[in-house]
Amino acid sequence: MLKKRDLHDCHELFELMAHPEVFPFVRQKAHSYEEFVFITKHTIEAEEQGELISRTILDEWGAPIGTINLFDIQEGAGFLGTWLGKPFHGKGYNTLAKDAFFQELFYDIGIETIFMRIRKVNIRSIKAAEKLPYVVKANETRKHIYEQLNANGEIYDLYEIPKDQYTLYLKRSGVKEEEAAHLLEA
Repeated sequence: MLKKRDLHDCHELFELMAHPEVFPFVRQKAHSYEEFVFITKHTIEAEEQGELISRTILDEWGAPIGTINLFDIQEGAGFLGTWLGKPFHGKGYNTLAKDAFFQELFYDIGIETIFMRIRKVNIRSIKAAEKLPYVVKANETRKHIYEQLNANGEIYDLYEIPKDQYTLYLKRSGVKEEEAAHLLEA
């Protein structure tokens, strides 16, 4: 479902990212294939330096269909950025990718908090975030971060996924005992 970023996936990912319903919501925008390759190389280097964590999302046949990232990592927290190619919207890939990524972040890497900034005009993403039982709207509880994000006007809503809230979700959602024990070891 997820793999580390690889330059071999750039062609397929660039074609998917360039779709007009996807492109506006991608954080690392590239206007050409060459620029996308450059950004991907930079992303791989930034991960090696601990600045971000980036994975390619794969479909059931191992084809790249999007990316999921944790940007701006500081003090055990970072900002989630994810996108899927248009043909893969509404098919459950986003949820599967997030579950795999969150488990890696929280239980293998040691991240404590994942933030999501979502444009107030991106109703589809807001609805998706608010459906998740472990997501907390943080406009008020993390006011200083919310104000930094919106220094130039009311653009974003801020959401937070605390590790303890996600762990509680796993326990309540019926994750098998041995899977939960493995996940919680870290």
